[in-house]
Amino acid sequence: TEKSDAKTTKETLKWVHIAISNAKRTLLGNYHKIKRKYLQLYLNEFIYKLNRRYFGDKLFDRMVIANITGA
Repeated sequence: TEKSDAKTTKETLKWVHIAISNAKRTLLGNYHKIKRKYLQLYLNEFIYKLNRRYFGDKLFDRMVIANITGA
């Protein structure tokens, strides 16, 4: 744990705050009643989509390679 001032927080945690706010908006936009039982699954889906947002047309190629190599 590290205590930081407002400037450090604003610079360091900018993208963390953006990711959290995007997750909240996505979850509230897609799932109107979020049950605690399924929260981890919802977050897993959000992270999966977040990590693959820039793959675009390379997604199919990556999937083929992953299937061939067994990764």
